Amino acid sequence: MTRSRSSRRNFLASMMSAPAVAASAPAAPEPKPVYRELGRTGLKVSSLGFGCMLASDPVVIERAADMGINYFDTARSYQGGNNERMVGSALKGKRQKLVVASKTPAKTKADALRDLDTTLSQLGTDYIDIWHLHSRSTPEEVTDDLLEAQESARKAGKIRFRGVSFHFNMKDMLPHLVKRGQTDVVLMTYNFTLAPDVGEAIRAARQAGMGVIAMKVMAGGYNRIRRGDRLYGQAPDALLNKLQKEGAMAAALKWVLKNESVGTAIIGITDFDQLDENFKAMSEPFRDRDATLLAQQLELIRPIYCRMCGSCSGVCDKGVPVNDVLRYLTYADGYGQFAMAREQFLSLPESAREVRCTNCVGCKIECPNGVAVRDRLIRAQEWFA
Repeated sequence: MTRSRSSRRNFLASMMSAPAVAASAPAAPEPKPVYRELGRTGLKVSSLGFGCMLASDPVVIERAADMGINYFDTARSYQGGNNERMVGSALKGKRQKLVVASKTPAKTKADALRDLDTTLSQLGTDYIDIWHLHSRSTPEEVTDDLLEAQESARKAGKIRFRGVSFHFNMKDMLPHLVKRGQTDVVLMTYNFTLAPDVGEAIRAARQAGMGVIAMKVMAGGYNRIRRGDRLYGQAPDALLNKLQKEGAMAAALKWVLKNESVGTAIIGITDFDQLDENFKAMSEPFRDRDATLLAQQLELIRPIYCRMCGSCSGVCDKGVPVNDVLRYLTYADGYGQFAMAREQFLSLPESAREVRCTNCVGCKIECPNGVAVRDRLIRAQEWFA
């Protein structure tokens, strides 16, 4: 009887003490922003940058700034020019603490400077930190005329640093711009699908003083799976849940940031869940588990995701700008931005828009990375043309 009472007392004591032990366990540390130097600009930017292209809720942008993200990327061409206005409104009152970048697609000095004045008005500021010549994936597209526009704007105090953005030919464009010596920062495609020589080119450019910003970090999106695309079979939700729970997208961000020469990686953030997930990943190391997830993801997207390596040589012999059309398709079926993708497609020359790949007996473009080029181009033409 004594032993039974003693056991009961011990049991009750242990039950009462258990919460105290649990309460005293150290809590998981709160994620904090990580900052890096952006080349030789003197700017210190959060290694997670906020890509505003897909954003529609200014409250999400405001919260990101409050959390410590200080790099925000927009462009004249986003959302018909309305994106800059929305970003400017969201960041009002915080401008001096932030690094804001915008872009121009203009082809001439006069048009570029006109774009810049509109950008400043839309953002509600008298200067922007970085002004990119947008989507210049060949050396010939970075003209003396446009470089003069940037220098003129810099001397006038309208911009602080000169940038160039490009989606293709990364390992060739980087050394070209370094050699010219008239560009402070580049915004370029960089993700886990690319060959190691792209990472090496980034390190060389950073060593030469160039600031490097990574985009297209996620190598596509989950929108295709969410819509139940036949490519993923009859149970897309199961695949989506599997990938999301295992953190494939966070792994993609961590993969980019493990390259210490990348100043910041801009992610298209649209809601609070995405913001919180990416903010947490910013300060986490890249682990073996992340590498396994990305290997699985790569196999999943191999036939549909263009690596933007430039091996398509720009256009096919029928005049289709293969690289660009594949990128527009990613906007639509990867990110769910159909209207933007169609607008980009319709901006192509009429001769390119009228081509139908179904009329070709066989496609001469062979992707070294396994993308089903002809099927993808046919899909884009069916959707957009």
